[in-house]
Amino acid sequence: MTRRVMLTSSLLITVTVVLAPFYWLVVASTHSTAEVFGNPPPLLPGGHVLDNLATLESTIGFSRVVLNSTLIATVYTLLAGLVCTMAGYGFAKYRFRGREPMFGLLMLGLVIPSQVTLVPLFKMMLALDWLNTYQAIILPNLALPFGIFLMRQSMSALPDELLAAGRVDGCGELRLFWRVVLPPMRPALAALGIYLFLYQWNDFVWPLIALRTRDAYTIPLAIASMQGANDTDYGAILAGTAVAAIPMAVLFLLLQRHFISGLLAGAVKE
Repeated sequence: MTRRVMLTSSLLITVTVVLAPFYWLVVASTHSTAEVFGNPPPLLPGGHVLDNLATLESTIGFSRVVLNSTLIATVYTLLAGLVCTMAGYGFAKYRFRGREPMFGLLMLGLVIPSQVTLVPLFKMMLALDWLNTYQAIILPNLALPFGIFLMRQSMSALPDELLAAGRVDGCGELRLFWRVVLPPMRPALAALGIYLFLYQWNDFVWPLIALRTRDAYTIPLAIASMQGANDTDYGAILAGTAVAAIPMAVLFLLLQRHFISGLLAGAVKE
């Protein structure tokens, strides 16, 4: 009984510490800047949430910014999910010369900082005349090393006999992939989808370099542009941050079971 009480207490303390900043973010987003910096700080919701949202809309066109981020993150998730899944399937179930060295080189992308690729990537986008376009944000990172690694580890656990049975029944390779391989991979696909969506939704550095006009800004860029040298409306900034964070929290809670099981499938194989 003592051990159970201590375990429950430690878990409650951990959950409180983790959720406290998020709670304060939501509460502060309903207050004005003066109230946010009041002493003591506000701990209950206020009445300025509509004013903060109106400021966001008038200052940065927040509805357009949310639409930009949603469109970019959704298209990126679908395309990158397809690329990572097919690449992971190829590395897991096909035998070809140089497979292991190629996979090892690909995994170097997990340890090489992304900042070292910014300059050559910028020059490539400039040569293609893709700066300030959606494809400049979506296409460069479709083959994400972690996504390929996750799908390769998950698909390695798929029995080879299942694939052989599908080929015996007359399935072509594409039909085999869609009808036989993907259905058992739903937990891993859910984990991959959440990771890819969050990766693109929260990305700041590369969109900051590639996007030039406010009409093309994503949420992180638009919110950062509201920080002035002398006057900053922190109430509006916190409201925009809360609006951007709440959908991601809801998405994770809805797919939490699939996300955890998908990650564990790769971990167990590893």
